[in-house]
Amino acid sequence: MNTINQVDVLNTPSDLEESGREKVVESLNRLVADLFALYIKTKNYHWHVSGRHFRDYHLLLDEQADQIIATIDPLAERVRKIGGNTIRSVAHVAQLQRVKDNDEDFVAPRDMLADLVEENKKLAQNMRNAHEAADDAKDVATASLLENFIDEAEQRIWFLFEASREVA
Repeated sequence: MNTINQVDVLNTPSDLEESGREKVVESLNRLVADLFALYIKTKNYHWHVSGRHFRDYHLLLDEQADQIIATIDPLAERVRKIGGNTIRSVAHVAQLQRVKDNDEDFVAPRDMLADLVEENKKLAQNMRNAHEAADDAKDVATASLLENFIDEAEQRIWFLFEASREVA
């Protein structure tokens, strides 16, 4: 009878050096947690937005939430591809997330957009930091994946910023 070491079952082989791989895994897991938290924050604002720009903001936030959720699986799967373990629970997300929760009963629409601008700016910077870790580890696949997600975060910032401006 073959006995399988349970630790080895999830130990996907990688040709990346261990120290660099560990830094990439840590960076990506933090991003996955941030993205889960940002997704929930964006949906919270989507569900609770009000006012004269309701429809525009409601649709914009829904589109952005869809884009954010679509980034989670590729990043988490990248962690597994290089031999790491990724997020396992909501509590794990809470431990790693850098996105600040907002549990207020009411947030003014412009404050919602401004908050999301800042959170997406931080996310883009954190993605750049993860990209740097990937570059240092010679992990071109992770770096390449992050480049598109950085561009998407910058587009979200742009749209949120423009939507929040009052035209003279």
